Parts: sequence; C-alpha cells; structure tokens
Amino acid sequence: MLKLLSALSRSQRAYVFLGIDLALIPVALLLTYAVQVLPASALETLRASLPVLPYLLLIAAALSKWLGLPNIQLKAYERFAIGLTALYAAGIAGALAGLSWIAGLGLPAGTHVIFGLCYFIFAVAIRMVLLQVVTAIYRRAEPRRRVLIYGAGTTGTQLAQALSAHDSIDPVAFVDDNTSLQGMLLAGLPVHPPARIAELVRARRINRVVLAMPSLSQPKQAQIARRLQKMGLEVQVLPSFAQLIGEEALIDKLTPVAPQNFLGRKSTDTGLQEACQSYEGRSVLVSGAGGSIGSELCRQLLGCHPSRLVLYELSELALYTVHQELTQLTEGMGIEIVPVLGSVTDPRQVRKVLGDHGVQVVLHAAAYKHVPLVEANPLPGLANNVFGTRTLARAAAGAGVERFILISSDKAVRPANVMGASKRLAELVVQDLASRYDRTVFAMVRFGNVLGSSGSVVPLFQEQVSRGGPVTVTDPAVKRFFMTIREAVQLVLKAGAGAQGGEVFVLDMGKPVPILQLARQVIESAGYSVRDEANADGDIEIEIIGLRPGEKLEEELTLNGDLIGTRYPKIFCAREDHLSEIEVAGVLRGLRQALAAGDEAAARAVIARWVEGYADSEAGRRRL
Repeated sequence: MLKLLSALSRSQRAYVFLGIDLALIPVALLLTYAVQVLPASALETLRASLPVLPYLLLIAAALSKWLGLPNIQLKAYERFAIGLTALYAAGIAGALAGLSWIAGLGLPAGTHVIFGLCYFIFAVAIRMVLLQVVTAIYRRAEPRRRVLIYGAGTTGTQLAQALSAHDSIDPVAFVDDNTSLQGMLLAGLPVHPPARIAELVRARRINRVVLAMPSLSQPKQAQIARRLQKMGLEVQVLPSFAQLIGEEALIDKLTPVAPQNFLGRKSTDTGLQEACQSYEGRSVLVSGAGGSIGSELCRQLLGCHPSRLVLYELSELALYTVHQELTQLTEGMGIEIVPVLGSVTDPRQVRKVLGDHGVQVVLHAAAYKHVPLVEANPLPGLANNVFGTRTLARAAAGAGVERFILISSDKAVRPANVMGASKRLAELVVQDLASRYDRTVFAMVRFGNVLGSSGSVVPLFQEQVSRGGPVTVTDPAVKRFFMTIREAVQLVLKAGAGAQGGEVFVLDMGKPVPILQLARQVIESAGYSVRDEANADGDIEIEIIGLRPGEKLEEELTLNGDLIGTRYPKIFCAREDHLSEIEVAGVLRGLRQALAAGDEAAARAVIARWVEGYADSEAGRRRL
C-alpha cells in the first residue's frame, strides 16, 4: 500500500480526491431523500433525479477544480480548506436546485439545503478518515522517532500539536520544572518532572528530546542539553522567536566583548614614533610569525616600512593565514613579504634564510608557550625554546644581524614549570651571546599574559561561556599580569629599538588581576549571571579545578626587583646576574645529553641546577 501511495504523482492524487468528491454526491443525495418525507421512496426519488445527475457532476467537477480542493494535501486540510469545502457544498446545492427546477422534479426547497449540509459533513469526514488511514500506513512502514518535549509551556504544547501529524515523529510526553503543570495532560500528553527523564526514556523507548524553552538563557539550555546527551539521547533545541522572524543574522554578527575591556586599566597606545627608525628600510625576520604575538609584530612593523619582512613559521596553516593577510595590507607599499616554512632548530635553514634575504633585524617570538603542554612534553619544549633560540641567535651573530630581540615571559622568573625554565635558559643563552658579540645587539623583553592571544584565558573563558559553562578557574587566589597584544608588541618594538646589548627589558603591566574576578567579568559581559551560593538561579557556574602542575599563584617580572628606567615610561631594564660562557656551555651540554637519551629526569636536573628559583615539577605534582 505504501508503494502505491508513494508512486502516485501530485496530479494523480488530485484526480483521486476529485473522484472521491464526485462519488459523495449521489451518496449525499440518497441520504437527503431518506431523511425527508417525500411522496416516493429515497431510491425512487434518486432514480427520478438521474437525468440531472450527470450535469450536477460536471458542474461539481468544474467548481472543485476552480476552488482547488483536489490539490489540498490531507495534512494541510485545516480551517481554510474546510471553509472552501463549505463554499463548494453550497455551490453544488445551488446547482442542484437550479437543475431540479429546470427538470421539473418538484423537490421541496429544504431538500437542497439538507443536501448541502450532508455533502459538507461527508466531504470533511472522509478527509479526516483518509488522513488517519494514510498516517497509519506511513507509521507502520517507517520507523517512528519517539520524542520527549522538555518544556510544557505555550511553545511546547504548540510543538506537540504540530508533531502529532508528523509522518515519522511521535511525541510521547512533556517534562517541565513547573510543579503546577506536573501530572496534567496537555495536548493529549502527560507532564512529568525532569527527575523522571531516565525512567521515561527506558519505559517509553524515547530517543530524542526537544528543548522547547526558547526564553531560557543559552547557558542553561546548554547545561540541560549536556545532561541529556550523557544519557545517550539526541537533543534538539527549538529556535527562539527572534530566530524564526529573521533576527538570527543580526545575532550572528554580534561579537564577544573585546579582551582589552577586561584589562582593569586604560591601555596605552602612544605609537612607535622614533622607534620606527630602527626598522625602516631594513630586512626584518619575525620567527613564529603566525602566532598571536608574531603576527601582531608583523602588522605593527608594516607602519615602519621595512624593505622586507621575512615570516618564519613552523605551522603551514598559520604561515598561510598571516601571509595572506599581510600581502593584502602591503599592496602598493613596496614591502616584500617572504613566507618561510621551517623550524628555528634547523641551523642549516636558518643560516640560509638569514643570508639569502639579508636579514638585519630578528624578532624571535617562536616558542612553545602553553605551560601544561610543555610540562607534559618537556624535552620538545626545551629543544624548541632553548636550542631553537641558540641556533637562531648564533646564526644571527654569524650573519652580522644588527639586532636580535628575544620575546620572553614573566614565567621565566623563578619558574615553577618547564616552559618558564626554558624561557629563562633562552634568556641566559642570549645574555651570553651579548657578552661575546659586538656587531649584533642582543636583548630580551619580558612581559606577562597577553589578553586575546592564542591559548590565553579570556578566549578560553568566552568559549566556556558559549558552551553554557562551567568556567574553570584553577585557584581563587590566582593572579596574573595582563597586557593587550597591541600594547605589548608596541613596547617590544620600542625596547628593541633602544637596546644597547644584553638588557633584560621588563614591561610595566600594572597590578596583577585576580583570575576569579576576570572570570566573573567575562560571564557578566556576555549578559549572564554567575551561579553560586548567593545566586542559585544564576546562569553559569565558576568551577575551581585546582592548580595544574607547574602553575604558581602569582607571577613575577624580576628576580630581585632592581629596575632601571628607560626613555620610555612603560619600559624598565632589570639588573640581573647571568651565567658565564663556560657555565652556559655546561648547561647546553647537559641538556643536549638529556635530549639525546630521551631522559626527562636528567633534563629537569639540569634545569634545577642552573635556573634560579626553579622547583622540580615532579615534586610540585606530588604536592598537588
């Protein structure tokens, strides 16, 4: 039967409906004559009416086609279609009256009214019956998806009514938090409390849940959805009214609050001014050019009009992205953009790139910087951050590069993790080279967290908020220094321009910001409230997960706090002791042996011996 129904074209189905409508006319006539008191019996009266019946059928067929009744689908047969059927019934009743008068049948005037009513009832009833029959055929032939509707309000009940006639979806029940609705029947379905979802899923074989609560905040919907998905259920969300009327495009264009808005102070942007002279007309290489810091270095360098900008990057995707962007920005400026795919740990390639492109300034931003990842992979972190820096710096000195600026981190000061220790060792390597080479100015710039950079806390919090939370904070007492990317890079370029050789520049980052406070700001800036003991009905919870291996409650910017001012108000120079050439050679030899042997413990032992303030991460992990 299903194959037969599916094989019918739209026009064939219309002819079937037309045939049914026409077949109902003699049936309605017979019933009309049967309920009336007439001189002859119902069958005799029908036989007397046979001469006018063909004309009545022709008129009925034409009227039906004109009104479009055969083209109305069964599932779309509602109030408007019923109104058309009433008009159609009145039309053929009038046609019967005219034909009866012409043929002289002598039927009472009330006969035509009763005929119209009988036909209308038959036509509507037959379509209702056909809808149930066809629906039953489809339901038997195709598997049904049993649906639980979460939310028994107006939206939920309307959804249940709409799904009741669906070919493949079977609404089973409601669940709702409103205790006044629980136990009631709405749209023919029972309303249960959410606590019974697991029981309902087993008993009623439910495999999909539709969240019909568009007024509920997105985080709360996300929390409910995750809880249901853990039960193995497919979860769908009914769109809000704003989405249905087309405001979704506007919503999509809304962007998260800019990271600099969470700085807690006014960011400084004084421009590079005379610092540009150190980069203007020169060939500049930026390692790690595809990263957050590296790409911003490239953008700001364009304002200084270097003759050539060499983009040195290990990630193909990151290099492609930054190269495409800078190529468009430099159109018509006469600046050559050179993309180089490679690693700073490759001495042969580094020497070739520096020589082929006549590099005069190196800004070394390439590094593995994510603390937990480097803590879990210490040997690759040390190889890249320490030996990569040494390889690039020595090649720069050999090529006669004018300036080599290392981008360092506040985590290098008394580090509690391998990443910070690797950056401190990179600083010691650069300081050693600065004491031995006069032609190249070696310096390093140390600063804290950069808002909005890849892997930084604000984008992470914003992503967690978009998923409905929770927002994770390692410890309530954690504080960090923050700068914007633009602010940090601007000061790096200024410090690099003013370097004389061997300096450790420290940027003024203001007061450290409590991460717990930052998490609250991110949640509230997104228009949500924090759910805690004081606000049990809040949208998003802040979860304390504990310090991870290698993390400290607070970071420092200097070893001894001894700072010297520079000509730039936000840039200071730290006075710190460094290792001798022999000591640096010993450090590198020990690390090289540990890397060759794949011995993490030996590498940590080298760090513990030479990096001031370093606490062995293994011990730290045991304490945690």
